Amino acid sequence: MRATKAVQKILANYEGETPGVKANLCRMLMEGKLGGTGKMIILPVDQGFEHGPARNFAVNPAGYDPHYHYQLAIDAGLNAFASPLGMLEAGADTFAGQIPTILKVNSANSLMSDTAGKNQAVTASVDDALRLGCAAIGFTIYPGSDMQLDMYEEIVAMRKEAAAKGVATVIWSYPRGEAITKDGETAIDVAAYAAQIAALLGAHIIKIKLSTDHLMLPEAKKVYEAQKIDVATQAARVKHCMDASFAGRRIVVFSGGAAKGEDAVYDDARAIRDGGGNGSIIGRNSFQRKREDALAMLSKLVDIYKGKA
Repeated sequence: MRATKAVQKILANYEGETPGVKANLCRMLMEGKLGGTGKMIILPVDQGFEHGPARNFAVNPAGYDPHYHYQLAIDAGLNAFASPLGMLEAGADTFAGQIPTILKVNSANSLMSDTAGKNQAVTASVDDALRLGCAAIGFTIYPGSDMQLDMYEEIVAMRKEAAAKGVATVIWSYPRGEAITKDGETAIDVAAYAAQIAALLGAHIIKIKLSTDHLMLPEAKKVYEAQKIDVATQAARVKHCMDASFAGRRIVVFSGGAAKGEDAVYDDARAIRDGGGNGSIIGRNSFQRKREDALAMLSKLVDIYKGKA
């Protein structure tokens, strides 16, 4: 399939990248109902590792089966499906070639003590991604954690290997840890900083949370106020995070967070669209709904990103 002008324009921003990386970015951007638009919706299912199985799948027991998530992403016409090693392996043969996949190569869990440094264990490799035919690896960093420097060094090494082998890199950049207040985890100055860090680490796709208008860092707050940076609306905050991602030269998708009402999901998507973001990476807000409800919601999200709703 020939890349559209919108996709070609995005790929042109990745100067110096290997043809393999660009091919895999193109593969994701051209997939599904949003293929060719420059917008993306990705289904991530790594929450079983993060929060435990019952907390994520008991509300919709079909979600215990990895095949359910593959099929949901395919039937919804999404751009990609992201998950840790075991879940991708459980459906890799059945669904080979039917949807681009992203191998989540590090994970944390809820069984760690509160005194443990905020960190994630490396649980898969670039070679695993190649073996499974993945378009990209996914890696979480925690800006603000006492362990953040180790995480940066890990992803720099893995990204270098992945790029050399033609695999793209997605960085989940989630402020968290000893230097971050609870409100600061979604503060706009911290969110933009997290996006910038991911871009500087070489992320091809950046995943961040939608932010609030809270400003956590005193020195940053002075600049926001002096320069009158607009952070009053969600769309303005999305735009600011895009500015922090090399003036929009990097693909940025925004996470959906905990399950919420459909209207809130749609409002978030409109803000992402209007702020110039590339799309959503939406897990619990899709797979924790009944299949027919999830498909209807994802279909409307596609229409929102196409400017039809």
